Amino acid sequence: MGPHPAVAAIRLAVRRVLHDVLNHHCAQDRHEPPLVLVACSGGADSMALASALAFEAPKLGVRAGGVTIDHGLQEGSDLRAAEVALRLRALGLDPVEAVAVDVGEPNKVAHGTAYRGSGSRPSGGPEAAARDARYAALDAVAERYGATAVLLGHTRDDQAETVLLGLARGSGTRSLSGMAATSGRDGRYRRPFLDVDRQTARKACLIQALPVWDDPHNADPAYTRSRLRHEGLPALEKALGKGVVEALARTAQLSRDDADALDAWAADAEGSVLDDSGSLDIAALFALPPAVRRRVLRRAVIGAGSPAGSLFARHIEEVDRLITAWRGQGAINLPGRVGVRRQGGRLVIRQG
Repeated sequence: MGPHPAVAAIRLAVRRVLHDVLNHHCAQDRHEPPLVLVACSGGADSMALASALAFEAPKLGVRAGGVTIDHGLQEGSDLRAAEVALRLRALGLDPVEAVAVDVGEPNKVAHGTAYRGSGSRPSGGPEAAARDARYAALDAVAERYGATAVLLGHTRDDQAETVLLGLARGSGTRSLSGMAATSGRDGRYRRPFLDVDRQTARKACLIQALPVWDDPHNADPAYTRSRLRHEGLPALEKALGKGVVEALARTAQLSRDDADALDAWAADAEGSVLDDSGSLDIAALFALPPAVRRRVLRRAVIGAGSPAGSLFARHIEEVDRLITAWRGQGAINLPGRVGVRRQGGRLVIRQG
């Protein structure tokens, strides 16, 4: 008799990713077994992921370890992180680390090594601050151990929430594409559970008697994603019926395919509008489809020094009006002290 369907589903998802990691590893002509880490908070999603990695990795000759991040935002969070690390070791994972990060909250910094994502609180508030610090820590651990991949426990439900948040921001196709199955430097981050729903992960933990921790922040209405999870999505399902999560996740993949194609088109078009001084030809830009032109503009502005995380659709729309709705406007000031002005038949983008 095989494993419970929920357990089989999580193991299959991880097995597919491990095969992909092995193929990539072998293609680089590396002879030592690859190391794959799981990022685990102790919640149901990441504990299910850790258990599946511990089960599948030895069968494929993959080394498997784990890392848990202590954000230092709750009383006793350091003890919680130490407990999660013990659970990961009990699953047979090695190496395992518990890492403290500093997310910029006064008097709430955990003991030990602290990692910051950018050195200051990002504009997205505490959720963005925690995310930046978390990824900085995961990158540092992966570099230190030479890990080929880091597995993240984002589920199909998380993907649906991300799409809705992107829709609310109105930032275009890329923001609707949600989380990529593979991201980060050299494809370091892998998300095996994007086709697995949250309930399946939780059931897999229950079947395997895995202890899980429910982060109170996930139910705190002070956090945008928490309100969306407990109020927004249930309201949509009540109004539209079941299947909303699956539809949103499908939208993410379709949007990602479209965004990737448009990004590739913009990269090719950039060479035909850019001169040696870094200025852009107005007439050539005007001839491009709007979706491609705005991508070219975004690439150029970021290339001039504007931080991608601070650059929003409204910024690019203002720059685009210098091409499509020219009425003698002055220079446009963008994040990162980047200025854009129309000069004759050129668009001049400079920092400083």
